[in-house]
Amino acid sequence: MVQESKNIGVSPTIRAATNGDVRKSGDDLDPQLTDTWRTICAGLRRDLGAQIFGQWIKPIKLSRFDSATGELQVILPSEFAANWVRERYSERLTLAWKSHSGDVKTIIFSAKAGSARIAEVKKSNAAAIQDNMAPKSLPGSSGSFRLELDPRMTFDEFIAGHSNVLALNASQRMASAEKPLFSPLYLQSSTGQGKTHLMHAIGHAYRAEFPDAKIIYMSAERFMIEFVSAMRRNEAMEFKAALREADLLMIDDIQFIVGKNSTQEEFLHTVDSLISRGKRVVVAADRPPQALDGVDQRLLSRLSMGLVADIQSAGLELRRDILQHRIASLPHQDVPADVVEFLARTISRNLRELEGGLNKLLAYSQLTGRPITKELAEEQLSDILSACRRRITIDEIQRTVCEYYRLDRNEMSSKRRARAVARPRQVAMYLAKVMTPRSYPEIGRKFGGRDHSTVIHAVKLVEQLRGEDTEMDNDVRMLLRQLES
Repeated sequence: MVQESKNIGVSPTIRAATNGDVRKSGDDLDPQLTDTWRTICAGLRRDLGAQIFGQWIKPIKLSRFDSATGELQVILPSEFAANWVRERYSERLTLAWKSHSGDVKTIIFSAKAGSARIAEVKKSNAAAIQDNMAPKSLPGSSGSFRLELDPRMTFDEFIAGHSNVLALNASQRMASAEKPLFSPLYLQSSTGQGKTHLMHAIGHAYRAEFPDAKIIYMSAERFMIEFVSAMRRNEAMEFKAALREADLLMIDDIQFIVGKNSTQEEFLHTVDSLISRGKRVVVAADRPPQALDGVDQRLLSRLSMGLVADIQSAGLELRRDILQHRIASLPHQDVPADVVEFLARTISRNLRELEGGLNKLLAYSQLTGRPITKELAEEQLSDILSACRRRITIDEIQRTVCEYYRLDRNEMSSKRRARAVARPRQVAMYLAKVMTPRSYPEIGRKFGGRDHSTVIHAVKLVEQLRGEDTEMDNDVRMLLRQLES
């Protein structure tokens, strides 16, 4: 159980989920409560996207509500799902309930009856995952704000690549003993590329460097709710004072602060106060400052005056490294190399989906005893894969290969067997098999009506050459990167 978070008045412990369907247990639930949940779900679907919402939030079912204590119990299909939702979305859910219904004070996340028995059968491996996934928090507070940092989100656990090296270096500098050259640090990327990880890592490193420092980390949504609540309680001055005592202030998802004039005004004054006293400010958003609609120009100016560090979408190499690092951190996990490669190539939209897909696959294998194979991944991750897979055509592959090797496009269908022509053609056949769902006969027809056996030979030959010839492997990697970008 996670201890109750004092500043938001809601326990982050949640054990279940629903899409607005309500499962009654004990006393009937108030219809207003179910309507509120539907409203919350509509907002979460919009904010998280249909894919993540459908996988983790939609299965939630409301179970019981105790009006005397304000405790709401929700149910998830399994302990794994309950732990996952608790870890990833507990704060978002508790804040949503708090903003929509003052009756709900505590949320309890539970697993569906019977799921514990299944987990017990596989408890040896499952325990390793649960221990690694269990949400933990660092003790300590800044003013009236409890600091909660994910122990796994450190700089040591952040996998660096070409797409995120600027943001990583800037974050490390922000957390170091040296005075940073810039403040605020503005981390910008699309969903699931590592912004939140870097903010937690800054918090960990800064606390290690300055154990007595006052650190505040919260989402923009929570900032708004806490500010409004403080005003209603006539405690606005105390709220402002607590914020401005911070040595390090970090606000995530700043895009959600749009359109709130009083909140923006307070945030602006807080940023000004901290920067003028040499304190450190870090914000993160899914778009650059200039693209934040409905934000006061003065606040945009402050957010832009430091360093805006953009995190690009992770490339294939980085996605592969992240999967291998994750697997290495779990004992007794056997994930074949072809499965790692398959996941890295197909789940490319964001890193959160990539890790979520791997975790889902690991959990299913442990709970059913089925070995992890590419076929199992395709079966169990079909929803994620279909949403992520970009439709690459054979025509696109042929065009890219011809440009790379400086060949005329007609050579893909010609009868010429000169090595300078035949080898690129074989590479194109290999890529067509790897990157499209087309069969060998279908691929053969796109290459001048060649027999399927010719395509099979080309695929096997290129696979062999990649293991023997570094130059060939580099060529294929470069082509894959171009086609996936």
